[in-house]
Amino acid sequence: MEEKDLIQKQTFQENFFPTPDLPNATAVLVMGILSIIGCFFYAIPGLILGIISLVLANKAMALYKNNPKNYTQSSFNNVKTGRICAIIGVSLAGISFLIFIIYFLAMGGIFLSAFL
Repeated sequence: MEEKDLIQKQTFQENFFPTPDLPNATAVLVMGILSIIGCFFYAIPGLILGIISLVLANKAMALYKNNPKNYTQSSFNNVKTGRICAIIGVSLAGISFLIFIIYFLAMGGIFLSAFL
């Protein structure tokens, strides 16, 4: 009887108290995607959004690893996808930022030599 009561209690909890999503799971995904887009706008928005997304993703992943039963698998998948997008966004933003610096240094040297 006790096992049957336990199963009924678990079923009741699953039906009426669904497991919540990880905090900031959607925000991590959105900022990860926006970091890829932001790297084409002089790289600064991509770096900012990507770094924030990575910090939030690491916190959410630590929460999930401590108590995986307390959160939904779909929210964890959103966090993983957002983290991957943030890594791609930060990488692209870093590369484009270096390209902008090299370009402006080269152009500055050309313009400076033209006036001397």
